[in-house]
Amino acid sequence: MKRQESNKLTLNDGSSIAVVGGGPAGSFYSYFALDFAERFGIKLNLEIIEPKNFHCAGPKGCNHCGGIVSESLIQMLSGEGIVFPSKVIRNGIESYTLHLEQGSSVMETPFNEQKIASMFRGIGPLGIKENGQVSFDNYLLDLCLEKGATLVREKVTDAARTKDGIILTMSDGSKKEYDLVVGAVGLNKKTLALFKNICPALKEPAQTKTYISEFHLGKTLTEKYIGDSMHVFLLNVPKIKFGAIIPKGDFVTLVLLGKNIKKEDVHKFLQSDTVKKLLPSNFDLTRLSSCQCYPSINTRGAKSAYDDRVILIGDSASSKLYKNGIGAAYTTGKAAATTSVFMGISRRDFKKYYRSVCRELDSDNAVGKFIFWVTGIIQKSNIIKLALLNQVIEEQKKPHHKRMMSSILWDTFTGSTSYKNIFTRCLNPNVIASLISNIFRSYKSKKPKKIKMKGITLGRRYRDGEIIIKQGDVGDCLYVVQSGKVELIYDNGQGEVRIAELGSNEFFGEMGLFERDVRSCTVRACGEAKILTIDRRNFYKTIHKDPTLAYNLLQKMSYRIREINKKLA
Repeated sequence: MKRQESNKLTLNDGSSIAVVGGGPAGSFYSYFALDFAERFGIKLNLEIIEPKNFHCAGPKGCNHCGGIVSESLIQMLSGEGIVFPSKVIRNGIESYTLHLEQGSSVMETPFNEQKIASMFRGIGPLGIKENGQVSFDNYLLDLCLEKGATLVREKVTDAARTKDGIILTMSDGSKKEYDLVVGAVGLNKKTLALFKNICPALKEPAQTKTYISEFHLGKTLTEKYIGDSMHVFLLNVPKIKFGAIIPKGDFVTLVLLGKNIKKEDVHKFLQSDTVKKLLPSNFDLTRLSSCQCYPSINTRGAKSAYDDRVILIGDSASSKLYKNGIGAAYTTGKAAATTSVFMGISRRDFKKYYRSVCRELDSDNAVGKFIFWVTGIIQKSNIIKLALLNQVIEEQKKPHHKRMMSSILWDTFTGSTSYKNIFTRCLNPNVIASLISNIFRSYKSKKPKKIKMKGITLGRRYRDGEIIIKQGDVGDCLYVVQSGKVELIYDNGQGEVRIAELGSNEFFGEMGLFERDVRSCTVRACGEAKILTIDRRNFYKTIHKDPTLAYNLLQKMSYRIREINKKLA
């Protein structure tokens, strides 16, 4: 169904939506569209069309992803009610180890808890053993189904316009008309060609080939040689911007990013002395691969990725250059959902409200290209790389707030912030002065510190009875319960009063986001609990762009006040 007022196309109660693609972009769109529609008082018939089973090992369940989620995205999703359970996470990343031909240095997380997560988009590579883990994509898809979406296990083979909608033809020969079609098909050329039938002005994204491979090392060797650190390589290997080795339980993932990477480029990287030094001498990574592929990535956003009743999101539209494709899927998916539910589904609506989000990503990528151009110069200069390494080693001895170059590199590797923000910080006179100073210093070899694994987790782990926040302390952040339970205790001067018990996905300490005041009660763990933190900086940055996080917070606070009133009554 559709509602048309003054020639304006809008969604109404009973409108049908087809989301083509069940990866992160499609799932984020579906989750938020159904959530917004519920607030708006309408019911949508939303179908996610995805033939792939993300719970399969190997290529059948693979979605070609390095598998890192940044701490800023984890915080934003936690505020939206999407809290990753431990069964989705393969490793919490506690540090980055920077490797150059001149040596290596560990860069510790600038935060007090693990918020960088490594995971598999599918269940894992060939040869993985079932251990109760859940794939990232499957977890998001299940959240959408809980919201009311329907999963269609077919491929779209044709798309055509009618007067009142879009007709999709499935691989089983069935046809169905929809009021809105959302494309979350990545860079699949065949499917993008189908979308040109219903979105004729579309200009596909520019793309290049990268390399991803999974290696089975086993838990013991992964712990000994890789640890809970993501190993990043800035080597003078042509066509490769940088490489990364990421721990994922019994496996490690190798990601090489650059321009049209081929087999010979991979071989040069793996045979470099710097890479060989990381692992035992008898290991030949060229022969240990469980799965490998050369997936395409978005290097320039699409043009006119929308039309009446049609919109493309994620890699099909705009992504973040070389980094954080999941973050871009979240950004574009939510923006498309906001536009289609609250504004309308015409080309004019998408151009007015959705295009600006894609343009912001594309504009930031232009700065990113300049940053990687400079990185290419650094990779070829032994003197500058030596100075950079010296600077990082020195900074690791300083307090977190004084590790300026380290924080720049951390955010570049994780994709936690914009390229514009990174570039602005690079222009800091202190950063430049320190780098120039280090260029004139001699360098002494230093081996990277080996890091002991601390388990697969994201937030901080609290033992039974351990205090998380204390009544009377000053606070400025919000806490989300990832798993376990906590109890809220108020000391009235005569003794402790138990106010409430909170479980998974519930939050506390929210007043610290709005006023820097003392905590009104003590919160402690009931049994073992894992807690995530959302700091004030990320909270305000998020609601400035999108106020729905604040809406969710107010909705939960309102519910909590009603419950307190019931108890008082």
